[in-house]
Amino acid sequence: MEWNPAVKVIPLGGCGEIGLNMMVVEHEDAVIVIDAGLMFPEDEMLGIDIVIPDFSYLRQNRDRLRALILTHGHEDHIGAIPFLLREFDVPIYGTGLTLALLQEKLKEHHLLERTVLVRVEARESVVIGPFTVEFIQVCHSIPDGVGLAIRTPAGVLIHSGDFKIDQTPVDGKRLDLARFGAYGEEGVLALFSDSTNVERAGYTLSEKKVGATLRDVFKECGGRIIVAVFASNLHRIQQVIHLAGEFNRKVLLNGKSMVANVRIAREMGYLDFPREWETSLHELPRLPDTGVLMLTTGSQGEPMSALSRMAFNDHRKLKVKPGDTVVLSSKFIPGNERTIQRIINHLYRQGAEVIYEQVREIHVSGHAYREELKTLINVVRPRYFIPIHGEYRHLVKHCQLAAKTGVIPENCLLVENGSVLRFTREAALVEDRVETGRVLVDGKGVGDVEGLVLRDRRHLSEDGLVIATLVIDRESREILSGPDILSRGFIHEGTKPEILDEAKCVVFEVLDRLLSRDFQMDEMDLQNEIRRELKRFFIHTLDRHPVIYPIVVDL
Repeated sequence: MEWNPAVKVIPLGGCGEIGLNMMVVEHEDAVIVIDAGLMFPEDEMLGIDIVIPDFSYLRQNRDRLRALILTHGHEDHIGAIPFLLREFDVPIYGTGLTLALLQEKLKEHHLLERTVLVRVEARESVVIGPFTVEFIQVCHSIPDGVGLAIRTPAGVLIHSGDFKIDQTPVDGKRLDLARFGAYGEEGVLALFSDSTNVERAGYTLSEKKVGATLRDVFKECGGRIIVAVFASNLHRIQQVIHLAGEFNRKVLLNGKSMVANVRIAREMGYLDFPREWETSLHELPRLPDTGVLMLTTGSQGEPMSALSRMAFNDHRKLKVKPGDTVVLSSKFIPGNERTIQRIINHLYRQGAEVIYEQVREIHVSGHAYREELKTLINVVRPRYFIPIHGEYRHLVKHCQLAAKTGVIPENCLLVENGSVLRFTREAALVEDRVETGRVLVDGKGVGDVEGLVLRDRRHLSEDGLVIATLVIDRESREILSGPDILSRGFIHEGTKPEILDEAKCVVFEVLDRLLSRDFQMDEMDLQNEIRRELKRFFIHTLDRHPVIYPIVVDL
């Protein structure tokens, strides 16, 4: 079998998980990267701020790296770029809004001045080494999203980007089925398609359906309206602001990302409303409740968001009061349900009425349902089908859907992060694996928090900490100070002081046993023995397993 010219495609993130999207396409001396996204930490990642992909494979191929190509401006597709640019000097291609949102991020990281940003338009093509990349307009929950058609020496690869088929989009920009279809007529080697909503039957609702529901809310509400929405969902924001103008309500923008995104979108023409519709915190007390609309972030219950602080009556300038209506206009992201429910309960305690997805149709997805996924497959008619952007079950179900749609089952290739897909004009093969994974970002530390640190954090969070300190004279072996027992997150000294007193006795017993022996005292041995005996004591007495940290100072 003739394998040249061979093209390799390697997902470094986003296959088997939601978020962390990153994919490599390579041929001979050229490597291009599609997206570089982040993931927000899972519950067990205590103290972690964000998660980014492992760049090890890119480091190994630094000299071949030609470009970073972006599909749209969501964090799970652009959030890791500042960390990527710290290591790699690479030009970035993207549409106008995508690059504008990225510019704000790069300014914060002081990377903008040394980064080459190349703006492209839908239906525009760029040549990067052996690849010709066309950007194809798609419809998503953020404007300026694109799919990609990549001409390679082995054939055409189609990357769907994140997409849905909305027949009545707010901005009138529909998914460009004509371009996808043109490639389908020409012949497509492989389709890489968004799998997020493959479990949902039928079609996604149009974004305009949310507008109709929100209009009903505006009609019914006799007090202030507070709408919490993702700051990137500019179509939703546009509809809400237009309703505010229709119902003579002034708009208060609240939240750093909300203010920044609205400013950028207005400057670029993606949002359109008169400046006199806006108000400020200073003017707010002078407005009647029926004349106020607040647009805020915090729809996922983020602890430091304005909505969360308002719910817990912890915001210095904004308070929720009886008569307010709070609209959570977003989907509950898995893992956030409990936090959001707590906020809803506290908003009700403040006297507000709360509207959310389970009670009204105030959110629609930006990802295609099953019938839309089938439509794209039928239009593109790929020889090979590869599901991306989804957890493992999503990928499996998307392969099954593609097979039912007509793709040869053996040509539905299920890959995970690190899998190497090798394409030629004649065949495709999943071969080998490359190093990949997740890198944890904690404050300014990137990758310095790993499994052992997280395990210790979980242990501390679940069982607490006990510190035993003492000072010993090296020569005489007399105790100069201590032992002192300090407890944090284990037991309160005021509730069971006898437990800590008994723990001191345990330490004394260890000291009597070891220090009375005629041998050179080893500080480490003494610490380990204190740890072992205290562990036995706490298990026997309380059936608890705190982290025990002995400190022995010998003078």
